[in-house]
Amino acid sequence: MADLDTFRMETRKWLEENCPEEMRHGVTGDEDACWGGRHWTFKNDAQRLWLERMVAKGWTVPEWPVEYGGAGLSKAEAKVLRSEMKRLNARSPLDSFGIWMLGPALLKYGTPEQKKEHLIPIARGEIRWCQGYSEPNAGSDLASLMTKCEDKGDHYEITGQKVWTSYADKADWIFVLVRTDFEATKHTGISFILVDMDQPGVTTKPIRLISGKSPFCETFFDNAVAGKDQIVGEINKGWTVAKYLLTHEREMISGMGDAMGRPIGDLAAMQIGLEDGKLEDSMLRTDIARLEIDGLAFMAGMEKIISEAKAGQGTGANASVLKYYGTELNKRRHELMMDSGGSEALTWGAEEDIAAHWLRTKANSIEGGTSEVQLNIISKHILDLPGA
Repeated sequence: MADLDTFRMETRKWLEENCPEEMRHGVTGDEDACWGGRHWTFKNDAQRLWLERMVAKGWTVPEWPVEYGGAGLSKAEAKVLRSEMKRLNARSPLDSFGIWMLGPALLKYGTPEQKKEHLIPIARGEIRWCQGYSEPNAGSDLASLMTKCEDKGDHYEITGQKVWTSYADKADWIFVLVRTDFEATKHTGISFILVDMDQPGVTTKPIRLISGKSPFCETFFDNAVAGKDQIVGEINKGWTVAKYLLTHEREMISGMGDAMGRPIGDLAAMQIGLEDGKLEDSMLRTDIARLEIDGLAFMAGMEKIISEAKAGQGTGANASVLKYYGTELNKRRHELMMDSGGSEALTWGAEEDIAAHWLRTKANSIEGGTSEVQLNIISKHILDLPGA
C-alpha cells in the first residue's frame, strides 16, 4: 500500500507538470479527440505534446507490456493513473479502436510476430484501425457473414462487403471477419484477418446519418490482398477471437455512460435560469437528479465488474450489462440536454450543437450489438431464463 501511495504522489506530480492546460477539459465530440494514424493532423501543439509525453511514459496503454509500448503497470497502478487523470480532468491522449478492441485480442491470440508488428504502432498512435464485422445481410446474425477469403498460395484474397464500419474512410488498417470455409457450419468456417486498407482492392463509402455526420461507412473488398501471416488465431476459428473482441467493444461503448461531462444542471441553469437558487421546473430537477444518481450507480457497478475481470474472473455476459445500461444512460443524458437547452438546443450547423449529438446517440443502442441482443444475452447467461 505504501508503494501504491508513492506511485499516486509521483503520478499526480507528473500529470500536473506535463499535462498541457488545453488538455484539461473534456472533448466536445469525436472530431475533437486525438485518433492518430498515418494521416492524422493534430488540432494544436498541446494535443501533439500530450500524446508524445504519454507515449514516452507508456501511458496510452499503461497495462500493456513494456515491449509492446505499454508501461507494464499493475491493475492497481493503472486504476490510480485513471483516477489521477480524472482528478485533473485530463483528457485521453489517444482514442483508438486498436487500443480498445484489437489490442486485447492480439495480446491474447496474436503470434509474437503479430504483436511486435502491430501493438507498438497502436500504442504510439501511428496506425488507425477500424472494424469489419457487420454485412448488409449479417447484422445481429453475424455468423451468417459471406465475405470470402481465398488462399492464393503466398497470400489471401478477400472479396465482399462490410457495413457500419466506423471511421473506415479515415482508417489505415481493418480487422475483418471473413469466411474461409463455405462447407463448414457457419460459426466454424470464419477467420479473423488483418488487412492494410492502403491498396486498390479496398474502398469505402461514408453513410450519412440523421445527425448530418458520417462516422459509419460501407467498405468494399475487391480481390483485396492480405498476408498469410495476418490471420489471428487459427484458420476457421476466428469466431473465438471475434467473441473475445466483442466483450472489449461493449465495455468501450459502455464507457459513454461514465462520460458525464458538463453537469446538465449547469446547462439548464444557464439556459432556463434559476429561481431561489434552483430550477423552477420540478420535473426537470427530478429527472436530472435521477440521471446523476443512476450515473453514479453505473460507475460503481462498472468498477465492480472491471475489478472482477482483472482478478481473473472474466467479464463474459457482464459486458452486455455495461453496454446496455451505458448506452441507455448516454441517450437519457442527451435527451435531458435537449430539455435543458431551451430554444438554444434547436440550433443546427455547428459542431457543438446539442441536437446533432442527441440524434447521434440513437445509434448507441444499435452499434456493438443491439439493445435487444444484449437483453437476450443477459436473460440467457446471467438470469438463466429459458429461451423463446
